[in-house]
Amino acid sequence: MPVMLDEIHEQPDAFARAISLESRSAAAIAEDAKRRGVGLVMLAARGSSDNAAIFGKYLIQIQNSLPVCLASPSVFTCYGARMDLSRALVVGISQSGEAPDVTQVLLRASEMGALTVAITNTEGSPLASAADHVLLCRAGQERSVAATKTFMNSLAAIYLLSAALGGHDSSLAGDLRTLPDWMRAVLSLSDAIASKVDRYRYLQECVVISRGLNLTTALEAALKLTETCYLVAEPYSASDFQHGPIAMVDEGFCCILFAPDGVCLPDMRQMVHRLKERRAEVVAFSADDEVLAAATIGFRMPPGIPEILSPPLYVLAGQLFACHLSVARGLDPDSPRGLRKVTRTW
Repeated sequence: MPVMLDEIHEQPDAFARAISLESRSAAAIAEDAKRRGVGLVMLAARGSSDNAAIFGKYLIQIQNSLPVCLASPSVFTCYGARMDLSRALVVGISQSGEAPDVTQVLLRASEMGALTVAITNTEGSPLASAADHVLLCRAGQERSVAATKTFMNSLAAIYLLSAALGGHDSSLAGDLRTLPDWMRAVLSLSDAIASKVDRYRYLQECVVISRGLNLTTALEAALKLTETCYLVAEPYSASDFQHGPIAMVDEGFCCILFAPDGVCLPDMRQMVHRLKERRAEVVAFSADDEVLAAATIGFRMPPGIPEILSPPLYVLAGQLFACHLSVARGLDPDSPRGLRKVTRTW
């Protein structure tokens, strides 16, 4: 069994550990942010962590009514730009804590007056040392190069931060404790996914589509397919996909859809029908009967998942799909060619 698959199955316990151990740290950050009058959140990350940052952008804007932007590290590291960050909370995300450009964003942002936070799996790492506060992922050692549990626990840290900052949904902190059980329910799909991926053994390209909070799901699933299966997998928001890229879809073109319940579901229903009209090969992950009936292959997700909790669960399903497909293609998902566990960029 691939190490990647073992680590996917570790995620419910790892997520529960992060929620239990890091709640106080999140509360301390929120107290400091309130004292300093924070009115803007900036998120800095690369790679898989950047996909977590995009989730944070949606969640904090929806849950906490704070404007959120994604940092462009080169603005800090190459161009040396200066700005007033005196009312900003700047969060750097790096699973290893060794991303030099993300660390530099925190260091420079601190000089510009920002309150800084590191989300990392590595205590004492350069990123952690650069920050005013640290939220540890608590995922344990991750041996597979393709990030699974460290990505998932980056989402846990973002959830904790959002819950601590406060917002219109005061139940979020309690709801997070239900996620490990939801994850275990999704893991029960593993055998069904493994039994059907051989159909895509020779797949060369595909698109991965979702919307809203689950844009992060499309981004992360596409990255895992690219890393472990060597596919050209392009992620899209369902809305953006209709503004031109849908033209690439013809008979047999593979489209992977993540369509959870919630406010974006009507758009995903519309999307699956448009793809069916074009005779696309549609792989759908959903609890919705209409979406599953229109798909070529459908994987039924557990019903009743609240939309705000759905991204970790749909990401988990995408991880399973990528890992099983990599094995079906005769590849090693634990050691993607040309990649290392830590990537250093400026």
